[in-house]
Amino acid sequence: MKEDYYIILGIEKSASAAEIKKAYRKKAIKYHPDKNPDDKTAEEKFKKAAEAYEILGNADKKSRYDQFGHSAFEGGQGGGFGGGGMNMDDIFSQFGDIFGGAFGGGGGFSGFGGGGQSRGGVRVKGSNLRIRVKLTLEEIVNGVEKKVKVKRLVKAKGVTYKTCSTCNGQGQVTRVTNTILGRMQTATTCPTCQGAGQMIDHRPSGSDAQGLIEKEESVSIKIPPGVVDGVQLKVSGKGNEAPGNSISGDLLVVIQEIPHDKLKREGNNLHYDMYVSIPDAVLGESMEIDTLTGKVRIKIEAGTQSGKILRLRGKGLPSLEGYGKGDLLIHVNVWTPKDLSKDQKDFFESMKDDEHFAPIPTHSDKSFFEKVKDMFS
Repeated sequence: MKEDYYIILGIEKSASAAEIKKAYRKKAIKYHPDKNPDDKTAEEKFKKAAEAYEILGNADKKSRYDQFGHSAFEGGQGGGFGGGGMNMDDIFSQFGDIFGGAFGGGGGFSGFGGGGQSRGGVRVKGSNLRIRVKLTLEEIVNGVEKKVKVKRLVKAKGVTYKTCSTCNGQGQVTRVTNTILGRMQTATTCPTCQGAGQMIDHRPSGSDAQGLIEKEESVSIKIPPGVVDGVQLKVSGKGNEAPGNSISGDLLVVIQEIPHDKLKREGNNLHYDMYVSIPDAVLGESMEIDTLTGKVRIKIEAGTQSGKILRLRGKGLPSLEGYGKGDLLIHVNVWTPKDLSKDQKDFFESMKDDEHFAPIPTHSDKSFFEKVKDMFS
């Protein structure tokens, strides 16, 4: 089981954005590879801290993590850097600027230049792609693997790049200005290569100005059980590529739930309207209904009142965090016929004054408001 991100950074769930950033900086400096050469344990803690900050340092991701835990990021190849997708280049590229001058004099890691760089040169990340995937409740209850067609930008075959002459491959240009406080040095993204550190050298026919072409690919997405409408999963590295020595963007998968024709979802619980005839309600009956996992036989007790709620525990949807399943709530509705024959009408006319047909509710026959209260308690 994955370690809690708040525990990794040593902070409370109520920590502010500034406190989260401070905690990550402290951990990352402590376990930085330059301070712990050839120390695999320190390297692993360094990666874990970066993974935790990648989620908790983003307000939207933090909100989803607080609500759904690690399960919110387990689609495809995992969310954030999770699922084994982390490497040092990702960390240095994403969070180099958080260290200021802690390592070396360049503002990033020692010998790596600015925050947008990583070991081995600049690593620009391609743009993300976003798609919607529609799921039925039957697919949500067990989880499903979906294959989708995605059009993404990739490097054209035969394209070559050369070092940017403006920034000499650094991806940044440094300017020195004289102020009343003395000489100040600032680093900005290279205007020529847009931070890539490389420029197009040979552009194959049919590719764009960056040497990229659009290509359709089939992407497999593993969707965990219990996802909810609107939740966003991430498939790392399946977004657009970027020119030069780059890493691919991500494919963001937004879940759209298809309404069921008989079942209504409420969190992890499901609601089902069952209609029974007056004779069945009076005499009792055994009825069969369809659930998401197969047919289930329901016993209607003799004398069942309209509005009674039957609860089938564990027949709802699983929790996205893996904490059990919801219930299936069956709402019994006694169906009153509108068109009756003369004999049928005569029968009910004769029963009007019968004491057995007089409504005399007992304490066990809860009111509508009591039933609603029980449902949400």
